[in-house]
Amino acid sequence: MSDPFLTEILPQLASGAAHTHALGFKYEGVEGDRVRLRTPWRPDLVGDPETEVFAGGLVTAMLDHVGGLAVWVALGGFRPIATLDLRVDYMRAARPCVDLLAEARCYRLTRTIGFVRAWAFEDDPKDPVAAAQSTYVINSDGGRGIGANLKSERAA
Repeated sequence: MSDPFLTEILPQLASGAAHTHALGFKYEGVEGDRVRLRTPWRPDLVGDPETEVFAGGLVTAMLDHVGGLAVWVALGGFRPIATLDLRVDYMRAARPCVDLLAEARCYRLTRTIGFVRAWAFEDDPKDPVAAAQSTYVINSDGGRGIGANLKSERAA
């Protein structure tokens, strides 16, 4: 039996938002605790027209997004999260005119923080274009809900 979160919801979270759709992120799937995205090469995503490689900002956005997906995989479902810290080490230029893959795994999960490692590569994860170490804050809500910090009309 398949998990509806992994087969229906996670693919929507991977590429259903306006910015992920515009950047062309494609959900590749989950293997164990690792989630994978692909960004097909397109000329409008190039950082330097002379080299025809992806812009660095695209690589960062991809690593950040796949990291968030890894947190949701570790949680086993969707909860609001936000990037708390993201460090990206660029190791080499991406190859020109080649799709980019990004893979991530949440290696530690606490009640409020997800710790993630991610990497971007073309064919082999052992030859990364960039690697990321990141943390994501997990909304614990605590029963406060949206607008809990606002004064009620009766108290005003």
